[in-house]
Amino acid sequence: QVQLVESGGGLVQPGGSLRLSCAASGATSDYYAIGWFRQAPGKEREGVSCIGSSDGSTYYVDSVKGRFTISRGNAKNTVYLQMNSLKPEDTAVYYCAMRLGWRSCGIRPDEFNAWGQGTQVTVSS
Repeated sequence: QVQLVESGGGLVQPGGSLRLSCAASGATSDYYAIGWFRQAPGKEREGVSCIGSSDGSTYYVDSVKGRFTISRGNAKNTVYLQMNSLKPEDTAVYYCAMRLGWRSCGIRPDEFNAWGQGTQVTVSS
């Protein structure tokens, strides 16, 4: 079973930066597309970013373009989300998820089938 573990969340001031990491482990012979999602209290889970595995293509929701960057580490089972110029509206629990069996990015949460536990990101002064 594939397991995903996020880390790097915390409390930052507006304009600050955080780097989230997602480490995948378990019985898998290939790496697949990995996405980052976020969910604020009372809100739907939102796709934030995704990185494919076939060509490294990426996706960003409009609200984070130019501020967030998704990347893979040298070990392809690790994915990072660099978050700069953070805003209070970025506050949410952030989840990484793997689209098992797919190398291209998905957008909706139901297109991903392995999830991490989530890490809290709070942007506040």
